[in-house]
Amino acid sequence: MIVVTGATGQLGRLVIDRLLSLGVASAGIVAAVRTPSKAADLAARGVVVREADYTRPDTLTAAFVGAERVLLISSNEIGERIPQHRAVIDAAKAARVSQLVYTSVLHADRSPLGLAGEHRETEALIKAAGLTHVLLRNGWYVENYLAALPMALKHGAFLGSAGEGSISWATRADYADAAAAVLTRPVDGHVVFELAGDRGHTLTELAAEVARQSGQPVQYKDLPRADYERVLLDAGLPAPLAELLADSDEQAAKGALQDDGGALARLIGRPTTTLDVAVGAALA
Repeated sequence: MIVVTGATGQLGRLVIDRLLSLGVASAGIVAAVRTPSKAADLAARGVVVREADYTRPDTLTAAFVGAERVLLISSNEIGERIPQHRAVIDAAKAARVSQLVYTSVLHADRSPLGLAGEHRETEALIKAAGLTHVLLRNGWYVENYLAALPMALKHGAFLGSAGEGSISWATRADYADAAAAVLTRPVDGHVVFELAGDRGHTLTELAAEVARQSGQPVQYKDLPRADYERVLLDAGLPAPLAELLADSDEQAAKGALQDDGGALARLIGRPTTTLDVAVGAALA
């Protein structure tokens, strides 16, 4: 039995889709979710739905009954991740799962990104628990930038603080395929994957590709970090998220989101999604 936490999130749903496409029986997949009613579509496909709230350990204990493998998709509650992840790890250990898979961040052990701290602490908790584990150190999602596509088309510009830093982004589907590949292959010790797109791109290149495909003038406008963070706040983002994104851009300018190891493509058995394809899908 494979348990996917955060299963109604964007990544979780894609992982379950991929597991089903790989032939995993729906009855052997548990969608562990905070609000089961939001997983009605998964239940309709035969997936087992169980309540699992990172802030309520008793629900995690019940959700992991019979689990052989657990995919811990990192919480999106910045600043609250450590106690939440600890609860999942403790429940997985109590359930005697054979493997815990965790979605971390690229080069978590040495990354200067502000968001890397909670991932490093979580990785340490997993190792201390003595669980057989796989650390999926995911690079940046291209969707992090393509989410701003409507505004970019409206105003003719993508905004950021990444300068001409190269970012080895991949699509959320690429990372979901990697998780599914790990969850369906033989368990083998403790493994770390540094996952990123096959090639890096700048935000200038992203803007140029959007302009090419849309036929509209779109440029990249680089801002000082403080100014970019203010733009994000004015757009309605919560302060912790705005700070995280501005910091990530600032570090990307220094190469923190670049990786050319090719591990993601090898793991999923195909090239990662190219920029033109990702942009085309977003425009569609």
